[in-house]
Amino acid sequence: SIAVVAFTLYIPILVGDAINLAFDKGKVEFDRIYRILIKIGAITLITAALQWLMNVCNNKMTFGIVRRLRRDAFERIQSLPLSYLDKRSVGDTVSRVISDVDQFTDGLFMGFSQLFSGILTVVGTLAFMLSINVSISVTVAVLTPLSLFVAAFIAKNTHSTFIKQSEIKAEQTSLVDEMIGEHKTVSAFSHSEKALAEFDEINDRLEKCSLKAVFYSSLVNPSTRCINNFIYAAVTLAGALISIGSGQINIGQLTSLLAYANQYTKPFNEISGVITELQNALACASRVFELIDAEPQEPDSENAKEMLESDIDGRVDIENVAFSYSPDKELIKDFNLSIESGQRVAIIGPTGCGKTTVINLLMRFYDVDGGKIEVSGTDIKEITRPSLRRSYGMVLQDTWLKSGTIRENIAIGKPDATLEEIKEAAKKAHAHGFIRQMSNGYDTVIGEYGGALSQGQKQLLCIARVMLSLPPMLILDEATSSIDTRTELKIQNAFSLMMKGRTSFIVAHRLSTIKEADIILVMNNGKIIEKGNHSDLLEKGGFYSELWNSQFDN
Repeated sequence: SIAVVAFTLYIPILVGDAINLAFDKGKVEFDRIYRILIKIGAITLITAALQWLMNVCNNKMTFGIVRRLRRDAFERIQSLPLSYLDKRSVGDTVSRVISDVDQFTDGLFMGFSQLFSGILTVVGTLAFMLSINVSISVTVAVLTPLSLFVAAFIAKNTHSTFIKQSEIKAEQTSLVDEMIGEHKTVSAFSHSEKALAEFDEINDRLEKCSLKAVFYSSLVNPSTRCINNFIYAAVTLAGALISIGSGQINIGQLTSLLAYANQYTKPFNEISGVITELQNALACASRVFELIDAEPQEPDSENAKEMLESDIDGRVDIENVAFSYSPDKELIKDFNLSIESGQRVAIIGPTGCGKTTVINLLMRFYDVDGGKIEVSGTDIKEITRPSLRRSYGMVLQDTWLKSGTIRENIAIGKPDATLEEIKEAAKKAHAHGFIRQMSNGYDTVIGEYGGALSQGQKQLLCIARVMLSLPPMLILDEATSSIDTRTELKIQNAFSLMMKGRTSFIVAHRLSTIKEADIILVMNNGKIIEKGNHSDLLEKGGFYSELWNSQFDN
């Protein structure tokens, strides 16, 4: 960049010399002019080559930084506590990683290519002008920064508008993500018109905000150009008067001065344009760095154990546990439970009673506020999160499948599994039949969230995933909620085999699925209100008995 600026600023000197060689009538020195023109041509070619090389470096730096930025953002998402993601919409987070980084890229690109070169040009031009005439150079140097003050004043008042624009874009992305992700539900409840109205309202706000931001930021360039043109005219007039009056500068030097005056003001115009782009880029960057700088979940302690599956015997002890999602709303208090190895524990209760919260605490998606949870005699805070979570096999009501083959989706928990092992797991989960009927069997590619598979088929694949890895403890959260009754009976038999010798936690609303559990916990308002097996709880005639009779009373 320094070389490009230096060669570019050397050309006006050569042009001035050539003009001086052709100034007097009948005394044009063509040989020397030709040599100067050849030199100018050679310098122009070299400058062009260097400019190309500078752009290559610029692109490499810009997109290298952006690649790292996106990776840092995605890596931070992996280490964020679940509470951070629960409080923010998916669309907003996606917008920060994709759209905001793209906007930041544009600003970064212009910053490297124009801002840096512009500053060098200003410094270099001023040095060349001072070598020709000090008074005119000082006048130009004093007056030209006026354009920067104008640009700064306008930019200061547009930054907040660009911030607002980014926020509305994130809101729009979030709405689109929700409507597309739940398109069936939207259509089933005839919500399309209302969704469109919501989209139009956000879109209108985005239009107005974008127009306002672009309008005010667009004032920068013409305002600075106007000031710079007045300065250029003043330099022309002053230089001509000096040349005619005192003769301190010749025509060639005046020509060079005018070229430099133009060169000197040009970067200010470019810089003012860059400032406009940077306002948007900085607004987006602040949102990206807010994500990257978000407080990660509390790291595992230095002495945390890396537990192997062979170290886990399935014993779980919960002692005086207290937990709440927000300080002002108590959820779980004085929660105590002792589970022996291989026991089946069912958790039931009304919506919002804390069933899923218990699962979140067992998996350390959230840490307890008080008390402790021990697995195999070790406090789970002294076990590394990855090894603790590998000890559990989870089948949730909300299925998750990634874009890829069916084989890849089943093997997520055991990537080195053979095809025969995968097939065996699928047969146990009663998924082999429908997989075999698909176009490419286990190599059939399914789309995002399972593509065209039915909800029941998705759930069977998730069950097969656990059947394949078979960790020492299991969590089944409404694991058969989307499966037909006939298949559910078969799955229950498979679960019985799978749970044999493994500590299992079963969250269910259908009480028929937990009848054989060793311990049934009946929860309400974050507390265990009843505990026992199916027969004991029926004999008590309490809350569980009422629930059972309400479901099976003919």
